[in-house]
Amino acid sequence: MQSVGERRVSQTKQRVVRDEVLAMLESLAVGDALPSERRLAEELGVSRPTLRAAIDELVSDGLLDRRQGSGTYVAEPKVAVPLTMTSFSEDMARRGMRPGSRVLSFQVTTAGAKIGQKLWISPLEEVFTIQRLRLADEATMAVETLHLPKALLPDLRKEDLEGRSFYEHLRERGIVIATGAETIEATVTTAEEAEVLGVPVHAPAFLFERLTRSEQGHPVEFVRSVYRGDRYRLELELRPALR
Repeated sequence: MQSVGERRVSQTKQRVVRDEVLAMLESLAVGDALPSERRLAEELGVSRPTLRAAIDELVSDGLLDRRQGSGTYVAEPKVAVPLTMTSFSEDMARRGMRPGSRVLSFQVTTAGAKIGQKLWISPLEEVFTIQRLRLADEATMAVETLHLPKALLPDLRKEDLEGRSFYEHLRERGIVIATGAETIEATVTTAEEAEVLGVPVHAPAFLFERLTRSEQGHPVEFVRSVYRGDRYRLELELRPALR
């Protein structure tokens, strides 16, 4: 068992190695491979366990991407998104990225019990069920499934949702989103989600479920979105409680 002094020395070495690897990343581009652990440990003059611990930390920070059986690569930078009620398109545009979307499926179905309950409609009432791939600078970010009552926008077309914000379309029709409730949890991608997003099966992801309401308090949409965990980061602004 390591003593306290030995642990401190080990942690100091790990920080030094982390900083050296970070400096190395400045000369590499996204997708470039790092040298093998054996070669890198020799170049930096450290043990492989110390190097591996430093790289694990950079993987956790989203700066490196370790691929089983392949190696370690410079990761795509994560998009930091504050938790506010804005659309995906507004979030990406605010960060200087070009938002986009591709409609994967566009169907009219009966609501069923679960969606009917969320949207306050009969299970037999018709709803639009729309699956979209969300893009930022042409890179995949999320896959979402949108449910909304057909009676709300009876003439909605697939073309209305290609490459534009759904909220913008609602505003043009005089429908204003006033409030919303959203849950977020960690998940992993299914085989179908992984194929669409271009990531491995069971890759880390965020699951968002959002229910929004109009100014009159009526449900407008229920959306289930799966975001790539390697491209997306949440930001919270914390304030002290009033006393």
